[in-house]
Amino acid sequence: MTEIVIGLRIKIHTRVEPGCYERVYEEILYYELTTLGLFVKRQLLLPGDYDELHIKDAYKIDLLVEDMLIVELKSKHPLPPVDFNQIHTHLSLTNLKHGLLINFKVPEMKEGIHRYIIMLEKNIYNR
Repeated sequence: MTEIVIGLRIKIHTRVEPGCYERVYEEILYYELTTLGLFVKRQLLLPGDYDELHIKDAYKIDLLVEDMLIVELKSKHPLPPVDFNQIHTHLSLTNLKHGLLINFKVPEMKEGIHRYIIMLEKNIYNR
């Protein structure tokens, strides 16, 4: 699944300049994924708890592909550390193992792809 998303990211990056807002890339990637017949949820809200407080929409996932791959999209350079922490948090909250942090605002495509794999309670981060 990650290869499909990365391939589409490359396709989009070659056709759309790196100066668009994040939501533009999200809309295009969603279109491309659903055109392939994949099931994709957008702007998925997740709950969070703090003591007795329950927050029903504490977190937001940009795209969830086939209920197995979290895709977070960014359009800024450089990415601050909090953006890398965000994908790890989303994986932990959903108990999913695979995530992609994709940044479209980079001079070279390979700089904008960050893979996450959670295995046996350890985070393996591929850049």
